[in-house]
Amino acid sequence: MKRRVICAVLSATMASSLLFAGGTTALADEDKTEITVWSWDATVEAAIPAFEEANPDVTVKFENVGSASDQYRAIDNALQAGTGFPDVAQFEYFSVPYFAVAGKLADLSALGAGDYASDYVAAAWNDVHFNDTLYALPLDYGPVAMFYNQDTFEKAGITEAPKTWDEYYEAAKKIRALGDDYYISNASGDIFLILSLIWQAGGTPFTMDGDTVKIDFSEENTQKALDFWQKMIDEDLITNDIGNWSDDWNRALNDGTLATQVIGGWMTANLPPRAPDAAGNFRVAAMPQWNEGENYSAENGGSTLAILEASEKKEAAFKFVEYITHGDGVQPRVDSNATVPNLSILENEEYLAATDDYYGGQQVNQVIADVAANVRTGWQFPPFFEWMRSEWNDVATPYFTNGEGDLKTVFDNWQKSSIDYGNEQGFTVE
Repeated sequence: MKRRVICAVLSATMASSLLFAGGTTALADEDKTEITVWSWDATVEAAIPAFEEANPDVTVKFENVGSASDQYRAIDNALQAGTGFPDVAQFEYFSVPYFAVAGKLADLSALGAGDYASDYVAAAWNDVHFNDTLYALPLDYGPVAMFYNQDTFEKAGITEAPKTWDEYYEAAKKIRALGDDYYISNASGDIFLILSLIWQAGGTPFTMDGDTVKIDFSEENTQKALDFWQKMIDEDLITNDIGNWSDDWNRALNDGTLATQVIGGWMTANLPPRAPDAAGNFRVAAMPQWNEGENYSAENGGSTLAILEASEKKEAAFKFVEYITHGDGVQPRVDSNATVPNLSILENEEYLAATDDYYGGQQVNQVIADVAANVRTGWQFPPFFEWMRSEWNDVATPYFTNGEGDLKTVFDNWQKSSIDYGNEQGFTVE
């Protein structure tokens, strides 16, 4: 696969050289189309030279304007001002509906991407649609897996990765018994972790039909996941004292006192630099299942590339989006440890057979490919989830910091404030 992509890039380069031979050295600047790309992903920026070499009629101006939230605000402000907006921008999956419903994103089917479904896992393809319209192409992906410290498991007398959440609960008690610092997991108030449990359980707390949005955390599968997480919190089997991406998180992953991370597959690249002392101890497995014999996963994280409807350079912009997400730009991103939902990668024998010494020589890519293929379909995010994510912190902090109330109360309050906000924004929310 890697050799194929390199050859493709070289072929494009040779073709360009032949095209400009015989006295014409290169396209003049005025004959090139310059597009602006906003992204926080370094692998997107790194792919630009090869893209420009393969597409000499397009030049790319890359800008990193900050975090995802910073970028979203900047796009809104630029569109309102009518100037300074990018042609192509990176969006998290849950943010696509917000920009799509306001008519801020171009329909990529009209540009030629409608037939690309066969190159993506079903759930990722679903994520880039809103009201049956294709508004983005998947860039990277976060199929949820369980990263577990095998050394800590063995100390606790756990011989294999838990296959069900009941087994996970029993394993948590054994790990907690190792000492005051030992927990099976942390960040109990992480909304994306909790939503991934609901997602995997078959919960559908958010549904949309045009401008009508339904938010309901009371349905059976959602409550099943919340009840389980409440039990884990009540019995002090997970901790909220250690936040993800913190120094304490790095320390606990390094010394094995945090035994698992139920998190997006992109963690395969993030764990080694954060826990170098744990090299050889960690393994990767599918999420524990709600019912024995099932094989469902969920999603946590990942992003897309989309073209702004206001762009006057959509054809050139689409060349870039296609190259990075579907064309020759995919493999170099994989070589940079990006996790992608492209079946051309996930079903490649060389990719699946690769072993990773950090994970004890395990064929980690095989696990990631399996969980990606089994992400439960049908999940939807409401078009104002970016606001809801911020609101979650305000609503949930009293419980996860001071123990005020319980998960049911937190979700009831979040549901009420979200419904009120959605209706204020002109949606019909019930």
